[in-house]
Amino acid sequence: MSQEQNIDSGEDLQAMPNSDIVASKAEVKEAAKHTDDFALLNPGRPTALQEHFTESDTWRVLRIQSEFVHSFELMSKVGPSVAIFGSARLPETSPYYITAREVARRLAKSGWAIITGGGPGIMEAANRGARDAREKHEKMSIGLNIELPFEQSMNPYCDIGINFRYFFCRKVNFVKYASAFVIFPGGFGTLDEFFEALTLVQTHKIQDFPVVVFGSDYWKGLIDWMRATLVANGTILASDLDLIYLTDDPNEVVEYIFEHTRSVRHPEERR
Repeated sequence: MSQEQNIDSGEDLQAMPNSDIVASKAEVKEAAKHTDDFALLNPGRPTALQEHFTESDTWRVLRIQSEFVHSFELMSKVGPSVAIFGSARLPETSPYYITAREVARRLAKSGWAIITGGGPGIMEAANRGARDAREKHEKMSIGLNIELPFEQSMNPYCDIGINFRYFFCRKVNFVKYASAFVIFPGGFGTLDEFFEALTLVQTHKIQDFPVVVFGSDYWKGLIDWMRATLVANGTILASDLDLIYLTDDPNEVVEYIFEHTRSVRHPEERR
């Protein structure tokens, strides 16, 4: 059910991350029970399912392993990549959609593959931009889709599409195979990837990893809050904010990423 169909219905609505789907909370709660993430994270399942060996946690580990093996096998062939995140709900007419497409096109033209969550909105724009730039037979546009309570199809601009059952498997692939993150305006899912990247960089789990945030009108309030609250209370250092590069210029996105990834997974390695 699309947001437009639901917005005036008066229902108690919930939005799906990575998707432009909006549904009633009751529908979402019921549908979520049929996803693999739910089965893994919620042990209170019906006895009949618990007793079936293929639904046990031990068996599920093999399913998780197969998801990593399959995705690692495909992604290892992609080469240097940039992951682009943003809202699934921004339409083709949005200035952010238009800019995300252009940023992805410029990055892909410079040799980077583009990785997104594979859904609509900003994800579609980035995959579309990568598709705009590719040469014949190149596979520059990657979509890492996720199983949701309501089916979310892969956008049509992905050269390689992987469907994940488990959020954490998908998140590992974003970090493992990207050399940089570009964060466009988005919701909880976008914020999740944004703060996870900052945490991994801050703790040096990943190094020389630029996190570029696009759209000062959208993000400035959050960054000002970090400075006024987190820094002021000593929960982060003022220098930690240097991990975030905020810009409104598509050219700066490309230039900053090239400048800060010279020593790791750089497109020049393709030559």
